Amino acid sequence: MKATNGSARTRAADRTREDAMEEQHEDHGHSVAAWTAVGIILIGSAIASVAVLLPNVVLGIVGAVVIVAGAVTGRVMSMAGYGGSARHAQSGSLVDAPDEAGAPTLGKS
Repeated sequence: MKATNGSARTRAADRTREDAMEEQHEDHGHSVAAWTAVGIILIGSAIASVAVLLPNVVLGIVGAVVIVAGAVTGRVMSMAGYGGSARHAQSGSLVDAPDEAGAPTLGKS
């Protein structure tokens, strides 16, 4: 059976959108810095969880300090070059995607 012209056009439009999404794919934190930070934060969360089970304020403070240390470690490692190589919109760069026709939309609302 032949595909109708409308369904072929729909498939082509879907491919175009998928291609555009693949081109704009960001790293999403898959880096040594991110994994190290997450690992340390998980350890701190485990320590703080044990502090809740055994009502222990000192252990809770240690867990909180480890959590903060994990966040700081991730940031320092990222600044040292162990973070993702892609620049994200949150870092201050202006990122804009083309519209469906492929024309740039920078400055248009």
